[in-house]
Amino acid sequence: MNSRTADLSAPRPIVPVLAPLWQGLAPLAPLLVRVVTGALLIPHGAQKLFGWFGGYGLEGTGQYFASIGFEPGIVFAALVGLLEFFGGIALILGLLTRPVAAAVVVFMAVAFTIHLPNGYAWNSAGFEMPLFWGLMALAVLFQGGGRFSLDRVIGREV
Repeated sequence: MNSRTADLSAPRPIVPVLAPLWQGLAPLAPLLVRVVTGALLIPHGAQKLFGWFGGYGLEGTGQYFASIGFEPGIVFAALVGLLEFFGGIALILGLLTRPVAAAVVVFMAVAFTIHLPNGYAWNSAGFEMPLFWGLMALAVLFQGGGRFSLDRVIGREV
């Protein structure tokens, strides 16, 4: 092995003085992804369930779901709202992390197909956000609850 291929797994830091900082913070990355994913799902669930944050509540959201072929619309609105609101809380806590993340991945895959005809950009109801949140949930699914989770505290994880 020559010197150019000797150790490809250990990149040299551009700013060596920061290396200990990045190494110390790296274990927090999965926690950050899990907590932010959960926290940003909660308001969407609150819109659907309670009409908060400019949402339409169960009735209005149910009408929308029915209009795009999900019947009975109110049932789908409730399921998605519950997943986003209480699933978001569960992700923040790291409780039932993988099952919740898997449900979010499935939901976002469906949302992706609904938004696909609108193109990419989120501000034109495109698929950008369902793709992003689906990938974040997939990362959480792969990682699990991690070191800082109720799954770890109770000693059980799916």
